[in-house]
Amino acid sequence: MLKNLNHIGIAVKSIDESVKIYRDVLHLGEPEIVEMQELKLKIAVFKLESYKIELLEPLSAETPIAKFLEKRGQGIHHLCFNVNNIEDELETLKTNGVALIDEKARIGAMGHKIAFISPKSTNGVLIELSE
Repeated sequence: MLKNLNHIGIAVKSIDESVKIYRDVLHLGEPEIVEMQELKLKIAVFKLESYKIELLEPLSAETPIAKFLEKRGQGIHHLCFNVNNIEDELETLKTNGVALIDEKARIGAMGHKIAFISPKSTNGVLIELSE
């Protein structure tokens, strides 16, 4: 069962340019910058009271974020929700016929177990689960 919103992932062409908007215009503070070389992704994480905003910049044209930007442009890429037990949640979703991108949890940018639900099963919205 989904508990609450963990973060909103936003695909951007440039972390440096986008951070200026969220930090200087929206006054969300200084983000934590994380580079995930294995995913060829640079992430700026703004921590708010009850959730985070993650700006996602591809470091390669071959990444899913780069393909998203090419097809749809900058904007909301996914919503992430917290769950108590990600393995149980994935099994329940699978049993109920929900299409999964990740059938097994993996470690995400912030060190938590994560998995993605296919937007084919959620009216076009990419959903991430985080434990």
